[in-house]
Amino acid sequence: MPKLTDTPAWRALKAHLTTVRAQTMREMFRADPARFDKFSLQLGGLLLDYSKNLITGETRTLLLDLARQSKLDVWMARMFSGEKINTSEHRSVLHTALRAPRDAEIFVDGKNVVPDVHRVRDHMRSYTDAIRNGRLRGHTGKLLRDVVNIGIGGSALGPLMACEALKPYGHPEMRAHFVSNVDAADIAETLKQLDPETTLFIVSSKTFTTQETLANAHTARAWLVQHLGTEAAVANHFAAVSTNITATSEFGINHEHVFEFWDWVGGRYSLWSAIGLPIALYLGMDNFEQMLAGGHAMDKHFREAPLECNMPVMLGMLGVWYANFLDAGTHAILPYDQYLHRFPAYLQQLEMESNGKRADREGNTVDYATQVVIWGEPGTNGQHSFYQLIHQGTRLVPADFFAPINSHNPIGAHHAMLLSNCFAQTEALMLGKTADEARAELEAQGLRGAELEALLPYKLFPGNHPTNTLLYERLDPHMLGMLIALYEHKTFAQGVVWNINSFDQWGVEFGKQLAGKLLPELQGGHPVTSHDSSTNALINRCLSQGL
Repeated sequence: MPKLTDTPAWRALKAHLTTVRAQTMREMFRADPARFDKFSLQLGGLLLDYSKNLITGETRTLLLDLARQSKLDVWMARMFSGEKINTSEHRSVLHTALRAPRDAEIFVDGKNVVPDVHRVRDHMRSYTDAIRNGRLRGHTGKLLRDVVNIGIGGSALGPLMACEALKPYGHPEMRAHFVSNVDAADIAETLKQLDPETTLFIVSSKTFTTQETLANAHTARAWLVQHLGTEAAVANHFAAVSTNITATSEFGINHEHVFEFWDWVGGRYSLWSAIGLPIALYLGMDNFEQMLAGGHAMDKHFREAPLECNMPVMLGMLGVWYANFLDAGTHAILPYDQYLHRFPAYLQQLEMESNGKRADREGNTVDYATQVVIWGEPGTNGQHSFYQLIHQGTRLVPADFFAPINSHNPIGAHHAMLLSNCFAQTEALMLGKTADEARAELEAQGLRGAELEALLPYKLFPGNHPTNTLLYERLDPHMLGMLIALYEHKTFAQGVVWNINSFDQWGVEFGKQLAGKLLPELQGGHPVTSHDSSTNALINRCLSQGL
């Protein structure tokens, strides 16, 4: 098998690069008034405008040739069919099954998993309905109105992001809280806000052994028992998402309040499963299922749309273009939608944990870039922060902009101002400002001669900065499901091209192993000498200060 960088499709893109670099997007738009029509896609209420990219029609053709050469269609079929494409962990990759309709058939080891998915979903519905309508109450008979999710990684980021994104659909009397950090400040500051009589804790840990999660869970348990005066209260105030029934029972959780999920659900893809229990509690099961339906709609599009009309494929291949051929090292996620303020953090885990790898599927070290750094903040906040670097810095920063056509909060001119800023930024990043334009602008302000010439260099904008715009009618549960699944499949498509396993995360485990060795030393009270000089000094400094 030839190295990726030696393949015909890769070489063709390398050769084509010179042609693209000889043009600007400003020139491309001027030469082709129909450019938007050629480089945009629509799915339901979601519009993807990728016309403001450093590409031509030939670029798109060559990028899709690379996708075909990588057998993306074959890998898609293997994933959706339940084949164990997570080879390092010998697991299927079937987060898509979690949003499949009840009559679907998806097999793992000869068993159709869809009935189990819907059995757990029915369990979630009966439990969440009972909490929301007051049939299930706390130990003292009060309504449970504060839901605290205790988890980490995918067991926290996904539910947190979704609850924030869909606040307009939340139960008016319920609050969702999320504790993930083992830093005691996280659980302590959360507990300060709560009434133990009205608080429900959800402990999300597949094995019920995750160190950070169990530390926070035991702290929450002790707080509850202290305030309510009895261990019996635990059964009314705790639920769990786990497969370890023995451990949850020993903790005191009623077995009817334990929800299972499966090893073919990766952590960063798990909000669609019972890990989404806090979403269902806060939004209601109908809205949770609308989110699942949005994800399924994107699954269907990804499987069936031709590559040139396929949103996840186009986003994925554009990312490959910038990472591997134009040397971009980062990608900005810029939602002009305050409800999506946690979406950049969610995509950081999704993309960087999935594709932040240097070994390919055959175990060889790759000789090309893989995942770029994902980062971002909501607009318009970012405009008064890091946009300076994107506009006039020395690095190429591709960016995705998100905006709703309709606001959940139509107050005065706010939404028109928001959209005007979003569209202006993508236009400015594409166009830039030439010396002639800047000079004319300064002259109109009354500047002349040496004063004008001294200021001129600071007024130039190179432009030619690529952006995608994702415009949607309104951020509702169905649309959020579509957006999440869009980026899941984008990430998978890139992993296929880079020939890496997007579904393991061995890099996460190494630090945990070392932490397990260090913990007893920090608790032992005796100076250590078994590490490097830096680690020894840091541990010993803490011990000397009374840890």
